[in-house]
Amino acid sequence: MPDKHRKKGRKSSSRTKQDVLRRKGKNHLPAKKKTATSSKKKDKQKSGEKVMPPLVTGRRLWLFRIIAVTVIPAILFLLLEISLRLGGYGFPTTITIKDKINDEPCYYNNTKFAWRFFHPNIARTTEPFVFPANKSEDTYRIFVMGASAAAGTPDGAFCFGRMLEVMLRRQYPKANFEVVTAAMPAINSHVVLEIADDCTRYQGDLFIVYLGNNEVVGPYGAGTVFSTMSSSMSAIRLRIALKATKLGQLVTNLLESAGAGNSPKIWRGLEMFLDKQVRAGDASLEIVYEHFQRNLQDIRRLACKSGINIIFCTVPCNLKDSPPFASLHRPNLTDAEKKSWDEIYQRGITYETDGNYAEAVDLYLQAAKIDDSYADLQFRLGRCYWEMGDYEKARAGYIRARELDTLRFRADTRINEIVRDTAGNKTVDGVYLVDAVNVFEENSPNRTPGEELFYEHVHMNFKGNYLLAGAIFEQVEKILPGRIKSSRADDRPFPTEAECARDLAYTDWDQYNIAEKVLNDYIKQAPFTNQLYQNQRVKQMELQIDAYKAAISPELVNQVEVQYRRAIEQTPSDWWLHWKYGQLLEDLGKDNAAAAQYRLVLSSVPNHFEAFAVLGLLCGKGGDLDAAIANNLESVRIYPTFPESHFNLGFAYHLKKDYDKAVEHYSRTAQLVPDRAEVHNNLGLVLFQQGKIEKALKAYRNGLKFVPDNLDLHYNLGIVLQEQGQRGQAIKELEIALQIDPNSAKVHKILNAIKRADR
Repeated sequence: MPDKHRKKGRKSSSRTKQDVLRRKGKNHLPAKKKTATSSKKKDKQKSGEKVMPPLVTGRRLWLFRIIAVTVIPAILFLLLEISLRLGGYGFPTTITIKDKINDEPCYYNNTKFAWRFFHPNIARTTEPFVFPANKSEDTYRIFVMGASAAAGTPDGAFCFGRMLEVMLRRQYPKANFEVVTAAMPAINSHVVLEIADDCTRYQGDLFIVYLGNNEVVGPYGAGTVFSTMSSSMSAIRLRIALKATKLGQLVTNLLESAGAGNSPKIWRGLEMFLDKQVRAGDASLEIVYEHFQRNLQDIRRLACKSGINIIFCTVPCNLKDSPPFASLHRPNLTDAEKKSWDEIYQRGITYETDGNYAEAVDLYLQAAKIDDSYADLQFRLGRCYWEMGDYEKARAGYIRARELDTLRFRADTRINEIVRDTAGNKTVDGVYLVDAVNVFEENSPNRTPGEELFYEHVHMNFKGNYLLAGAIFEQVEKILPGRIKSSRADDRPFPTEAECARDLAYTDWDQYNIAEKVLNDYIKQAPFTNQLYQNQRVKQMELQIDAYKAAISPELVNQVEVQYRRAIEQTPSDWWLHWKYGQLLEDLGKDNAAAAQYRLVLSSVPNHFEAFAVLGLLCGKGGDLDAAIANNLESVRIYPTFPESHFNLGFAYHLKKDYDKAVEHYSRTAQLVPDRAEVHNNLGLVLFQQGKIEKALKAYRNGLKFVPDNLDLHYNLGIVLQEQGQRGQAIKELEIALQIDPNSAKVHKILNAIKRADR
């Protein structure tokens, strides 16, 4: 039939095509292949045989890999971060914390901010500050940023920021100025960049940046002990960013618990850096300079982007009266050259000591031909030239000595050049420069700053802070908005240094206390003890302190009290005045009056952990141990690593015979300040009273590791050893105590009793 034949013909034609394809190497047509595959799958499924999924290839494979290494870890990180935040883990990382005071929203300083950069045991904090969350229209808000010199060390009550506020308030009495000093010891530009970033959110009008002394020794610097230096700015910023997360804090804590962290856990001041010397010309210094410049540029960028004016200040230092902290010879100096250098140098010292400065200079210059990189040599040259009246060469020698100092705690010439370059001629962008180095030189004998303006190497005395504040005021006044400029009191002369002292209640009492603090906490401690002419300097300061002390009479004390009351009457909202007045009253034994002042401090600054601690101490002295404990527990809540609070708690619990808690807080204090002998003594006593004799012995011996010349530790250890029947060891400890104080009646008494019992 025709139709059938037609169908057969098509079929035959189809087979022919398949045969052709087979001959070309294709066994199946695409359609047939799909059908066959589906059929095989169905057969395997029916038989129960495992069916393999199709392989992922090409773009899909790469997309899967990217998701596996980025999206999935990011989701896991986010989930963990959210869980830790919901669980309240970790600490806040911004420079402020938002809260309410008297139902008004405000910001106050975060005492845990620096935990991102230091171990919590040694992290410093800003002085307390508070400012309203809602800025009024007549307010001009200024943030001061920097390290300890900007914070006003050794006494923040007299920092240049507070003096600037006095100057502005006197000249513009109708305006409201808020000067917030967001500065703290030991930090550098890596930390200040984070502070500046935070402060852009607080309706600031002006940033003042006084920064540069700690670039080498601060976090991530070439001479730091706090963290590992990295040449990569990206790596440093990633580490800082990770520690701002709760997961990053968890990982850090786990590493610390496992002993992987190498950050110091005991604060030992500048002594910590003795093994971290950095030579001039070291390649790592170039990295420090690059990082400093990058951070300053980014601080400037943040301010400009936020519409905030910014003043960069160069950083002066004590050239004339602060010798180098450490010196090193050039690395390739041979033994023979070193021997020759030493001989010439020692002869020069002999001439200098005898007052033969010209002869000393000749010898020092001979030594310099062998090796001129030794910082002390350059300082001695500067001093000899100064004594000879050749002040230009003296100044050059002092500057050279600072540049060569291998413990780099002072801003050098390059640091200040970077500050000038960053500020540049940027006034159109709201960027300004106060060349404080030049200002200090112009106000120093022979343009060489020294003890007239500084307490030691970088921290300014009252006159130095006043001078810097005045220079900044001149620049601030130029950039104040018209609404404030129009309110200037033209009939008021610029406040003198004496008027600033009156407004801030800077008294003879403060001069005495600050001088004692500088001598005992700085000059008598390493590495200041390594400086040239140290004995001469100590004697000079001791004579000055003796003069201050001799001048303190009942009449003077009355005058000081009057000064404080007048200052408080003029500015009752200034919590610093209440704090300082409370300290004075406490020193005078007027505990109730002092406590009243501390309560006024807390009414203005409720996160003032020191005020809580001192108030608790006064309550304890008055017999109210429950109030003492409550106040100190609040202090610890605000600032968990404040040793005074833990010690006060240990003492209060000890008196209440809650020995376990006493041991807990005494032990914590010993971790934070292991060189405090009374902590180990009290801890040993509590343990002894608990009958834990071996632990008591261990407490005394641990204390002697840090304070080997403490009479009480040897005495108490001797008594406990005697109680244990270890008479030989007891006698040994008591005899050591007598070597420390041969006139100690209590040691003689117990030692004689032991020896009589042995006869």
